Amino acid sequence: MAVDRVPVLKRCRSLDMDPTFLGIDKKSKRAAQRANRKLSEYGTQLREKQKAKFIYGVLEKPFRNYFAKASKMNGQIGTNLMVLLEMRLDNVMFRSGFARTRKEARQIVDHKFVTVNGKNVNIPSYEVKAGDVIEVKEKYKTSQRMKDIAETCGGRMVPAWLDAEADTFKVTVKQLPAREEIDVPVDEMAIVELYSK
Repeated sequence: MAVDRVPVLKRCRSLDMDPTFLGIDKKSKRAAQRANRKLSEYGTQLREKQKAKFIYGVLEKPFRNYFAKASKMNGQIGTNLMVLLEMRLDNVMFRSGFARTRKEARQIVDHKFVTVNGKNVNIPSYEVKAGDVIEVKEKYKTSQRMKDIAETCGGRMVPAWLDAEADTFKVTVKQLPAREEIDVPVDEMAIVELYSK
């Protein structure tokens, strides 16, 4: 399995991105210095794509597959793409406050801590649907790791499209998110323009 091993804060600086969108509390020191750099239109589009890939932890080929799937769906391609990325199981775990970062959420899913509608799922890219119930397995609910996560993420705002029960580590997907509910700093139209060249 391919893994992106670039240091997180270094990548955040290169993309002019605040690390808090990844669940990290540190600030990027040189973001203000880099903001003055002029980018070509292609450079801006490429940066937006790299930003989306980095935030969601998706490599190039799967990201291209998401774009192809979004192109076949009804509605705007950019919005469809963001919704598909948001509906990944690892992202739903992060959004619910059951992981401190998306990378940790990916690891929790990968290590078989989670069930979807009562069935074991260990695929971080698994696409959840409206009505799905995601729950941490009973034997892991009392583990020290999950206690630490609950303590750290207790005050995190859960999006309106999710119904999370922090005490039972259970989340229900109420509906697909609207674009306004996805607070990721990505211009998806730039990604659409990049792929349509």
